Amino acid sequence: MRNKDRAGLIRNYMEDEDMEFLDGTWKKDISSWEELLGDQLLNQEVVIEGAIHSIRNMGDVAFVILRRREGLFQAVYENEQVNISIRELREAMTVRIKGILNEEPRAPHGRELRIRHIDILSAPAEPLPLAIDKWKLNTSLEAKLNYRSISLRNIQERAKFKIQEALTKAFRDYLYSQGFTEIHTPKIGARGAEGGANVFKLSYFHKPAVLAQSPQFYKQMMVGVFDRVFETGPVFRAEKHNTKRHLNEYTGLDFEMGYIDSFEEIMAMETGYLQYAMNLLKTEYADEVKILKIDVPDVSRIPAVRFDKAKELVSEKYNRKIRNPFDLEPEEETLIGRYFKEEYDSDFVFVTHYPSKKRPFYAMDDPEDERFTLSFDLLFKGLEITTGGQRIHDYDMLVQKIEKRGMTQEGMEQYLDTFKHGMPPHGGLGIGLERLTMQLIGEDNVRETCLFPRDMNRLEP
Repeated sequence: MRNKDRAGLIRNYMEDEDMEFLDGTWKKDISSWEELLGDQLLNQEVVIEGAIHSIRNMGDVAFVILRRREGLFQAVYENEQVNISIRELREAMTVRIKGILNEEPRAPHGRELRIRHIDILSAPAEPLPLAIDKWKLNTSLEAKLNYRSISLRNIQERAKFKIQEALTKAFRDYLYSQGFTEIHTPKIGARGAEGGANVFKLSYFHKPAVLAQSPQFYKQMMVGVFDRVFETGPVFRAEKHNTKRHLNEYTGLDFEMGYIDSFEEIMAMETGYLQYAMNLLKTEYADEVKILKIDVPDVSRIPAVRFDKAKELVSEKYNRKIRNPFDLEPEEETLIGRYFKEEYDSDFVFVTHYPSKKRPFYAMDDPEDERFTLSFDLLFKGLEITTGGQRIHDYDMLVQKIEKRGMTQEGMEQYLDTFKHGMPPHGGLGIGLERLTMQLIGEDNVRETCLFPRDMNRLEP
């Protein structure tokens, strides 16, 4: 057969073959959450999918509570009205249910489904290890973490991470609105951005490497490209802390902005973010706020106080001796938070002008007093959730600061090269997402607000 004829046969076969094309839509005969809560389908047949969260068998009638991503929905099982026996149903089964949608003021959301037909999509191999159907999961933190993917099926437990979603979404959306570009920086590097020994070391194809302490160097380098950048990503700290406020891997909300007039401009940007986030919680995440009984804080105005002044205020009011003039102890942070709540009814306070010896080499010193820096921490209910400030943007100043500290430039050559070729005045910050979530929802252990915590003793699940 000639090639021309063969080509014609192939072409005809392709034309005759039944072809399917995906256009980005998928039609499914399942009622949406909005339809279930609306009036259009009342007293009509609907179909709903979900996991069986709990079963309350009353004899002739049983209540089957379904768990969906939007929340819980009540279905009513009536004997002799359904295709399978109630005894065949078990918690954690995933099912597709067909029935009649009725109005029921006593049911969650004022609706319930009278079951007519059940398809079992999957069945559990063994009973649940935790009573996730209870309103509050009454078990130890260790048990929660050991069975993390199960414990998070509890309504309150998973609501914590919807709140965390809101904080991350607000961070992205607000910074996009302010002209920031989202970047993604490497988490394996030749050295840490913060210096010191608190880095996780690893072998990278027989070369020494570390896990990133922060995206700091990359953020600053990209200010010279995009002016304003941000990132959400993991941060690794090899600190031998075994406290309720520390993790060895956490999520950082970081931004860096150029052409600033003052480090207070960075504080103003964070205040704007917090205002946006709290409004988002009250509107789009009102259900989770209600479930967790969150008192959304007022962030219309956030007070700011100098580091040294804050220590004096706390010392005077609470009769506490200043033991370390160059650092804030956890107890002092707590008392500063208490002071500004009592005096100004504020859950937040910016503490500014931290001592230079407690800040990294790239922190801009205060030209009026070089013992202090143009930097800040943001405390939320007495816990530091943010560190930020203005950076040195002049190459010669950076080199001098490195030499003054007795540091070496090894491993920082490309970072420093960026400054050789001109950088605008800039600064930024890093927010600990888990700490912010913890303080907002009133937990006392940061592991409660980390999906899969990593600390000194935990590498699983």
